[in-house]
Amino acid sequence: MASLRYLALASPDPHQTADFYARAMGYRLQPCGAAIIARGPERHLIFLEGPARSLVSAGFAVPDRDELERLKDRIRNAGAMFHEVASVLLADAIETVDPDGNRLVFGVAQDNPDGGPVADGMPARLQHVVVASRDPEKIVRFFIDALGFTLSDDVVDSEGGVRTSFLRCSDEHHSFAVFKAAQDRLDHHCYETTDWNMIRDWGDHMASEHIAIQWGPGRHGPGNNLFLFVHDPDGNWVEISAELETVAHDRPVGKWPHEQRTLNSWGQGLLRS
Repeated sequence: MASLRYLALASPDPHQTADFYARAMGYRLQPCGAAIIARGPERHLIFLEGPARSLVSAGFAVPDRDELERLKDRIRNAGAMFHEVASVLLADAIETVDPDGNRLVFGVAQDNPDGGPVADGMPARLQHVVVASRDPEKIVRFFIDALGFTLSDDVVDSEGGVRTSFLRCSDEHHSFAVFKAAQDRLDHHCYETTDWNMIRDWGDHMASEHIAIQWGPGRHGPGNNLFLFVHDPDGNWVEISAELETVAHDRPVGKWPHEQRTLNSWGQGLLRS
């Protein structure tokens, strides 16, 4: 069991991007060396200077140190590597790297360990992250074999090729997903709110900040969740979601066709090429 604790995002202008997230998502910002730490209720981001649409690292919280030791054994047994790292948001943290070079940090959650400012605001828990990959099959195998994630659903094209895979590390349908693309990059990250009324309220909040809704509201097929999307200044998609499917541990892997209605059963789908 694990949950997405934070993301570290690269930006050519981290101050501008952090200011956007302060407006859009209600984060409070704190300088921390070369980084900017953004804190909100059940959501954390770290901004660093670098290329747009780049994931510096994703941090996952495990329940306790025993679970962390089991994860270390699993990584070793899969023939992968990890090393200890310092983290302001996770205790006893370790870092491993997936086949595309995405850095993945695991540790025990710490509640505001350095006393930095935490914003009050509407509910929206940092819940999942999605990347694009030229070779997603290797990513999926790494997450299953080395990290212990479970495959929830695949999206399959007309020739039987897997275009998108959704993986979970709890009873929520997915906390990570990867889709096939022409380049390796960050695609989007998602915040889970409570219900349809909060999707409305987040839409009203975005309007009050003059942030345009780029896609939605709608309903995804895989995960069955309600959603809306906005863009940040670097072109990353930012999703607000509600009512994501919860699944039993022995649920069979689902198969979805690569078509518009899979991405949005209500209408326009923004189908991946």
